[in-house]
Amino acid sequence: MKEHAFLARKLDVAAFAREGATLSGEWPALEFERVAEFAAPEAPASTWPPVQWTLTGERREPRGSEAQVWVSLEASAQVSLTCQRCLQPVREHLSMSRWYRFARTESEAAELDAESDDDVLVLSRSLDTLELVEDELLLSLPLVPRHEECPQPLLPPASVVTLEEASEDERPNPFAALAALKKDKG
Repeated sequence: MKEHAFLARKLDVAAFAREGATLSGEWPALEFERVAEFAAPEAPASTWPPVQWTLTGERREPRGSEAQVWVSLEASAQVSLTCQRCLQPVREHLSMSRWYRFARTESEAAELDAESDDDVLVLSRSLDTLELVEDELLLSLPLVPRHEECPQPLLPPASVVTLEEASEDERPNPFAALAALKKDKG
């Protein structure tokens, strides 16, 4: 049996799974443009370590039904995002591991997706693994990136404290107005 030379950027998923092949590698973080958009300004994606990934194909033949195409993806990356407490860069480790089942058509994929918890994609003769890895990394980003303990103490800006104190001094005392009304009646 002839072994294929599979290309990660144009992967024939059916052949990849049929052979039970494995691909792995690393790509520079800058190639993941959508993830790089979340980079802290002080730590751009060009300073991040490369993204590691492994893809494994599998053909499953359940009893009484036709063969199924499955692919496993594992990826990990280290990104620097902006901490939402102190606004300084915070390094986040992203890691994911997921199996995908492939269906022949969009309608079959939608039906399988509704019936099970599996991730279902449409079978393609040219799957771009980089796009798949980037999609999963985007889903792995924390909603609110922050340090466990911020490196610098958080102090409220002086202008905020001054405004709060000034507004307290300017506010009239509601009871003083009531006392003035009582004096006018009496």
